[in-house]
Amino acid sequence: MNELLEVFLASVRDGYVQVSAFVAVTVLLFGLVQYRTSGALVERLSENERLQPFFGALMGLTPGCGGAIVMMPLYVRGTVSFGTVVATLIATAGDSAFVILALAPKAGLYAYGIAFGAAIVSGYAIDKFGMGVGRVDNAVANISNTATDGGVVSASRGGNPAHEYDAACGTSTARESSILTPLSHAVHALWWVSAGIALALGVMYLAAGAPEVPLELGTSFAGAFTIVGITGTTASFYIYFVGRHYLGDGHVGRARDTFANVHETLVHAAQETSFVTVWVLTAYLLYEYSVLLLNINVAELAAAVGLLAPVAGAALGLIPGCGPQIVLATVYADGGIPFSALTANAISQDGDALFPLIAIDKKAAIVASIYTTIPALIVGIGLHVLFDFGSATGFGVL
Repeated sequence: MNELLEVFLASVRDGYVQVSAFVAVTVLLFGLVQYRTSGALVERLSENERLQPFFGALMGLTPGCGGAIVMMPLYVRGTVSFGTVVATLIATAGDSAFVILALAPKAGLYAYGIAFGAAIVSGYAIDKFGMGVGRVDNAVANISNTATDGGVVSASRGGNPAHEYDAACGTSTARESSILTPLSHAVHALWWVSAGIALALGVMYLAAGAPEVPLELGTSFAGAFTIVGITGTTASFYIYFVGRHYLGDGHVGRARDTFANVHETLVHAAQETSFVTVWVLTAYLLYEYSVLLLNINVAELAAAVGLLAPVAGAALGLIPGCGPQIVLATVYADGGIPFSALTANAISQDGDALFPLIAIDKKAAIVASIYTTIPALIVGIGLHVLFDFGSATGFGVL
């Protein structure tokens, strides 16, 4: 029971410091750009369909998951194409990017550069040719409402009316309560204080090579890591389940054209990040408890697959979240798997960016995952045959 509780508290802590703080910064910066430009960025992106996959790949390439998370609501509202979603997710390296760039920077530059190229090619191919997306979409039609149509989506483009973006996605009237209204604003302020401290701690943690942080309280780094992480996650759960209804904009997972003021931008960023935090914690717990209860050793499995290394790397990338991917990056840095496996995983993995899409449109998330795995297998196996065969690391990048 003590071990189960420790895993729970560590997941609560790590999800916020390692993921949420970085997501918050990205979502806030994007929101501030929207506010300062009065929505011109989103408008231009919507009008320039030819640039969308390239822009999506750039957003996905940013270390962490924040840039990719920003793109998912734009797809749901019909601003960007399905090919853009795939390009974003292929380029996304999640939080494992910080780890591999710190431990093996040359390998990271190669792997994520290849992933960026694969993202652009795949995104434009899907938008132009469909690439069988419609058939894959129909194959999972019993899971949720149709979300894709040969690589193009939105009500404005003839997509499913369920994805039409209406006034309900804008600013909503906040509920009023003599207790919950002031409490929600206080928690919102506490959330941002926690996010700021967590960001600093997260940068220090990654700069140190993502070491194991003891679960303890106190004024030490580990103590601050634990206190801020648990506080931030608790505040996130309150904001998502209760506070968002009293802060002025109760809608999450939706893109906004612009914001009335900076405060509204801060509220939106906190709500969106809290939404991601809930899903990230769920994934962390599923992964950690599976490893604990089933006695799974990801490092040993990764090192034992041999010629199937890139296939295993791509398959591991199908797991939403950054936990397994961070493990894989660490195993590569220790020389346990070849470069082909790292690259296949970099292309296949969607990080935490898939969680908003899963919550809003499960079918689109499944189809997107399939289309990020295909180039991962092609590129990973190709690299393995050309460079990694008979070599532990290959490509001269470790």
